[in-house]
Amino acid sequence: MAKKGNRVQVILECTEQKGTNTPGMSRYITTKNKRNTTERIELKKYNPYMKKVTVHKEIK
Repeated sequence: MAKKGNRVQVILECTEQKGTNTPGMSRYITTKNKRNTTERIELKKYNPYMKKVTVHKEIK
């Protein structure tokens, strides 16, 4: 049976890498509680292409 609940999978994408000409795109998959967190999440994650910690925002 499928799980029932408010948790959904979201994709986080690096915002700092878009302006540069660095190849590749840093993306992470995580889950969030849709009921408690209605707005888009923003986390600091490691970007292996830029070799530093950057801000990653939720994309649709």
